[in-house]
Amino acid sequence: MKNVDYRAISMPTWVKYLLFQIPGWVIAAIVLTALWHWKLLPAWLALLCFGGFMLKDFVLYPLTRKAYEADSKTGAQALVGMKGVAVEELTPQGYVRIRGELWQAVADPASHFIAAGTEVEIIRAEGMEVFVRALDREKRV
Repeated sequence: MKNVDYRAISMPTWVKYLLFQIPGWVIAAIVLTALWHWKLLPAWLALLCFGGFMLKDFVLYPLTRKAYEADSKTGAQALVGMKGVAVEELTPQGYVRIRGELWQAVADPASHFIAAGTEVEIIRAEGMEVFVRALDREKRV
């Protein structure tokens, strides 16, 4: 049997969204069919409820689309390209403030010293650690 890397398979965002909604539609259909079968709901009302349930998912798609996009970055990856300020000396490790949050940072290249107060740019992220380069050239040694 051939090994398939499912992370490499790409499909449109709307297809991912619809595939995620199908189990809910199946459960709704089963419940509404049972209510109609036991004569607790007329057929027209069961169909109307099912249509409303499906319509809800189509109306909410524009609001939830970003969560289904494969290329959306989260966590430290979302910080790449942003600017921050070194709150202590990076020799080569220390802390930087980005959007009001403290992040553990490493100067890149590691041979550089970045002084406290220097504006930095995040060039990459690994786990909860960001790699930065100084933007203010005179404070970099």
